[in-house]
Amino acid sequence: MKATKISGCDESECPAVYATDEPGVVLAQGIPVAGVDGVHLGPGEMAVKLPLSVLRDAVAHLEGAGS
Repeated sequence: MKATKISGCDESECPAVYATDEPGVVLAQGIPVAGVDGVHLGPGEMAVKLPLSVLRDAVAHLEGAGS
């Protein structure tokens, strides 16, 4: 899998969203969270915190790219 950062800071270790070469698939990088009421994770899954601004930027980028 290949990924390209589409939102987030320029540093390597910060919340970010990446587009991938798999159709319809993106990756999120953020601070892992656990034990959040209402979130039920499956085996091998992890929830991460993302600033809303990073998510908005990613959606705007993807909409502009026609994805």
